[in-house]
Amino acid sequence: MSLEFRHIAHAYGDVAALRDVSFTVPTGEITCLLGSSGCGKSTLLNLAAGLLSVQQGSIHVAEEAMAEPGKNPPPEARPVGLVFQDGALFPHMTIAKNVAFGMADEGQDAVEAWLDQVGLAGLGGRYPHELSGGQQQRAALARAMAPGPQVLLMDEPFASVDIVLRRRLRRDCRMLLRASGTTTVLVTHDPEEALDIGDRIAVMEAGKIVQFGTPEDLHQRPATASVGAIFGGAQVVQAAHLGDELQTPFGVWNVACVAGPLPETVDIDLLIYAEQIDCVPDPLGLSVRDVQPMGTANRVLLSAESGAEITAITSAIIDPAARYRAVPQEAGTRAFVRT
Repeated sequence: MSLEFRHIAHAYGDVAALRDVSFTVPTGEITCLLGSSGCGKSTLLNLAAGLLSVQQGSIHVAEEAMAEPGKNPPPEARPVGLVFQDGALFPHMTIAKNVAFGMADEGQDAVEAWLDQVGLAGLGGRYPHELSGGQQQRAALARAMAPGPQVLLMDEPFASVDIVLRRRLRRDCRMLLRASGTTTVLVTHDPEEALDIGDRIAVMEAGKIVQFGTPEDLHQRPATASVGAIFGGAQVVQAAHLGDELQTPFGVWNVACVAGPLPETVDIDLLIYAEQIDCVPDPLGLSVRDVQPMGTANRVLLSAESGAEITAITSAIIDPAARYRAVPQEAGTRAFVRT
């Protein structure tokens, strides 16, 4: 079943947390809500879960309104399953009892089948404190999916486990969700996690979705400089576009360094990779903060008097005591309207 958010806005007092958010999670797909702390992603998930009441807009499952102003059923009355960061298993129940909670058929065979699917076969008799963090998250996933929810909501479910285990959990979770055809929304602040597990990614900033699309869309066709920086590993440089010049914190660059059309606005953001920047000696230029040898090249961190920093990768021999200009090497820089 698809999950659709239509013109959702939400505020905590005078503070706007969400601003006119609209997007659809297609049936059977995994959509990641990606953003930094405070961007509104958890608020959006809590509205879908019924932990918060919808103030403006509506949330639909299979095109039927599930929640809207004046209609906010509690979590247990919604066709959704929840998986939290800490698992939130019932500590006084065995793992089998946790998984059976909410199931229409609480038969032992059904419970064991779910434990087997999440890699916990034979551990149903244990209590949550007797499992590792990763095993607890697997049990929480089984408990959430066992009742057969139409939509599964996951709030940073892998954040509390170590990085090696996290990768395996993501892989196993994606395979299970894809096999079951469960429509899923997963909140994360980790771009790598979003790329690993998501069929689509909604990038959120300051209560808005700045881009929604497949991992390929976001990597190859970023809508903003910040999205390009997140998924392409590039740097964002603020600039003023004045004629044939780009005035940046690191000096004046020629507009010829930009690939494609330039926005008509004066204030723009440039997206540039470290590999596209060379270091040219200049006694009035930038100071060297750090030099990291990389075999045939050096990664150099340069700093302006304003405190702004930029990284270059150059084959030049760098004198840490000297000063340099940061010069774009080729027409590969991309320009965006500053948001």
